[in-house]
Amino acid sequence: MEKLFFLIVTMTAAVSYLGGKCLVLSTYTIESPQFRVVHLESDFEIRLYKEMSWMSALVYGTSFENSTKDGFHRLYQYLHGANLNSTQFLMTAPVVTSITSSIPGSAYIVRYYMPSKYDKTHPPEPYTELNLQLDKWKSHCIAVRKFPGYARDDNIEKERDALVASLGKHLPRLMQAVENKYNYSIAQYNASKHPTGRINEVWMDVLGFTAEGCPV
Repeated sequence: MEKLFFLIVTMTAAVSYLGGKCLVLSTYTIESPQFRVVHLESDFEIRLYKEMSWMSALVYGTSFENSTKDGFHRLYQYLHGANLNSTQFLMTAPVVTSITSSIPGSAYIVRYYMPSKYDKTHPPEPYTELNLQLDKWKSHCIAVRKFPGYARDDNIEKERDALVASLGKHLPRLMQAVENKYNYSIAQYNASKHPTGRINEVWMDVLGFTAEGCPV
């Protein structure tokens, strides 16, 4: 379980992410955050992620699907040059939508993973009107459950609850280390027009899994 994972997806032709505009690309690889699996069960795993940076869009709304589309539309503009350097970025994966109860009302934070070269440097500033923010995550552990199909309003809470139940069954001591079972993220690895073989994940931050190398 000491292998370091660096998920690379080879893509060809046109892709359309989360209802955004169509982006025509030649063959290339999609960069993803690096992690190491420190605990594995049949229905979930604990990953230790390295430091990573995200460009994030905060959306207030009542729908996971609509908020993800709205946030990604702003991120899409940033990726296609709506920044002070007019820099254009290749797509990375996953697109992560964090659902949080720490902000009054329904809040969703839609995130684009910044290529690893920006872990130690600052990326181009987005245009102010996009209302985007750079988030730098320290190395930490995340409990992950995979699920197929599309991530929708009517199934994400069920998948979150299944992850919480699995943690309680297999690692009951770890339930004390789950930061907040109502704060979680949905990671989507595929374009919206990719109907088969889809990969989605529920992410929940965990603390105190020190025996397996997770930061305190």
